[in-house]
Amino acid sequence: MKITEGYMPFRGFRTYYRIAGESTGGHKPLILLHGGPGSTHNYFEVLDRISGEGRAVISYDQIGCGNSYTDNHPELWTEEFWRSELEALIDYLHLDSFHLLGQSWGGMLEISYLLNCSHNGVRSAVLSSTLSSASLWSRELHRMIAFLPAHEQEAIRRAEESGDYSSEEYQKANDHFMTLFCSGPVSENDPECLRRKKKSGTEAYLCAWGPNEYTPSGSLRNFEYTGRLKEIDVPCLIISGTNDLCTPLTAKTLFDGIPDSRWELFENARHTVFAEQTDRYCQILTQWLNEHD
Repeated sequence: MKITEGYMPFRGFRTYYRIAGESTGGHKPLILLHGGPGSTHNYFEVLDRISGEGRAVISYDQIGCGNSYTDNHPELWTEEFWRSELEALIDYLHLDSFHLLGQSWGGMLEISYLLNCSHNGVRSAVLSSTLSSASLWSRELHRMIAFLPAHEQEAIRRAEESGDYSSEEYQKANDHFMTLFCSGPVSENDPECLRRKKKSGTEAYLCAWGPNEYTPSGSLRNFEYTGRLKEIDVPCLIISGTNDLCTPLTAKTLFDGIPDSRWELFENARHTVFAEQTDRYCQILTQWLNEHD
């Protein structure tokens, strides 16, 4: 499999990108938008197999993390900045017809792009474990906190009330919450891309989202697009897990709001559905992309 790597200049910084395979036979490229903000493209390498169908799979590290890491720039970590970076990358790679797949924050970025930018080249969109409303996300995750033991609920309540998230009790409670609904510890049997050490964008996450998943307090705290979902005019595949940070209500909000949409709910999957049930995920994704080339 051919792997092409490079960097795109953007506003005085550099955006790392990675292309697996090449598009042939009419298959349009797939652009992957990672989560966080501040995660990396690494986990998306489990989707490299899609390129074996004759489809270029394009991933990149958003500025602020991974191979595009920078910090001490809190003014950068906004929806507009990352949306402009995506627009620039599409232009830089001369992509005039393609599919988009965004996971978690990447799906938010995708929704923002579809509703605020010229997107004539988008053949279809995949919204994987994502959201259209920060306030709904927060409410749903606070509902799920009630599934934790009482002492962990209390540790989280105290941290949110005081604004001090440094206590060991809070850290353990939050780790347990994320293990239940996001992802578990990585083992030696997991793909290398999941085990690989990565440079996370801690500043980007804190400034744009907040101290944890359920307390949006950063620049994205007012991310509210549910009322505009009806304006999305491309076919959308919504994917989520039953044990996902993206709860069934959150995913159904997307499904109900987007006119041309389909929803695939993965039983017993958490937030990284594509990494936990890769075979089924790739099967459904490949079929979807082929149908909408």
